[in-house]
Amino acid sequence: MRFFSTGAPEPDHVMLEIDGRPVRVEVRRNARANRYSLRLPTAGGDPVLTIPTRGKFRTAQQFAEDHRGWLAERLRKAPPAQPFVAGGEVPLRGLSHRIEHVPTPRGTVKRRDHPDGPVLLVAGDAPHLARRLTDYLKREARADLSAAVERHAGALALTCPRARQPSGLTIRDTRSRWGSCTAQGRLSFSWRLVLAPPFILDYVAAHEVAHLVEMNHSARFWAVTRDLFPETDRARAWLREHGSVLHSYG
Repeated sequence: MRFFSTGAPEPDHVMLEIDGRPVRVEVRRNARANRYSLRLPTAGGDPVLTIPTRGKFRTAQQFAEDHRGWLAERLRKAPPAQPFVAGGEVPLRGLSHRIEHVPTPRGTVKRRDHPDGPVLLVAGDAPHLARRLTDYLKREARADLSAAVERHAGALALTCPRARQPSGLTIRDTRSRWGSCTAQGRLSFSWRLVLAPPFILDYVAAHEVAHLVEMNHSARFWAVTRDLFPETDRARAWLREHGSVLHSYG
């Protein structure tokens, strides 16, 4: 592992060699942290090395090196990549769908029920299959999330007149969080929520809508979230256990 001189700007990552391959570890300083820590996000993505505000970067590098074995074990247990290819499978709203390529000029994606299980028919040139399927899933995610946000925002307006209305909705492929809400009321979500059972997407929509009245994670915030979505605890438990799998697709 390479150590950087103190005169250079502090890097935003360190590299570890694990099982013969380089692994990028993201570095974050956190004012609330009182110790060095290394974790593998449940939502997938690079490992994260957290440094307290007054911590030393060199000490953090050594901390990562000392915990190389722990990280290697966690990475071995991470779900394997599942690319979008003909013959593969992808969950849609929690139900596994087989991917089939249809070699026709027009590049569309259609869902069909089949005796052996539902199928996603991806038309067009084979090299573009993964992109077309991803675009389709993003459209489905936007439709589901738009409906869920509208429903939860309407419910919130009835119980909390001071709540703002959403000012926009963005679909992204975020790794560190499933959704977010800006101070201006713009909501952003991971398209991968459409892969999960519907109650997961519904919970994340309620969570972000609750931020329209409470821009924090206080007890009041969680009370609002649970009013909008009573199964909040069940959904959070599901994401902790299965969330990383959603990031293995594509």
